[in-house]
Amino acid sequence: MNTITLFEMQKALDHHIESQHKLEAEDLFDRKVLALLVEIGELANETRCFKFWSVKPPSQTEIILEEFVDGVHFILSLGIECGYDDLETIPQSQSDELDTTKQFLSIYEFVQKFRNSRRKEDYVQLFQSYLKLAQLLGLNEEQIEQAYIKKNEVNYDRQRQGY
Repeated sequence: MNTITLFEMQKALDHHIESQHKLEAEDLFDRKVLALLVEIGELANETRCFKFWSVKPPSQTEIILEEFVDGVHFILSLGIECGYDDLETIPQSQSDELDTTKQFLSIYEFVQKFRNSRRKEDYVQLFQSYLKLAQLLGLNEEQIEQAYIKKNEVNYDRQRQGY
């Protein structure tokens, strides 16, 4: 995955949003963490992986992909906030986890670990864990990059329309 390009796109979007809403002097770290946690929950809801009481199938791949890249936006934004936007690649996870529900729970733990430490190693671990989830969901890097680019433009459009 070309993370440098994604970081650059996210940096421009963050700057646009922060200047439009006059947030340049604000510490947005915890708000971005909470936004990421909410997006992860929305993604889990679309996969329905935890809904043992329901027979309804997961949402269509396009919907799951869009929810997934919403999380990518906030992961990138948090990396930028901490100065980790020089990461050219995110190494593949060494995790052998095959259970989607457990992977979601691990991601929540990694978000909190990173929130508390703000260390680069913990950031990479969070990003790796999120990309491992993509694998479990059947999403590949090319799909993710293309969906990110598309959603990035949607986010600009929303800002122009007073979202």
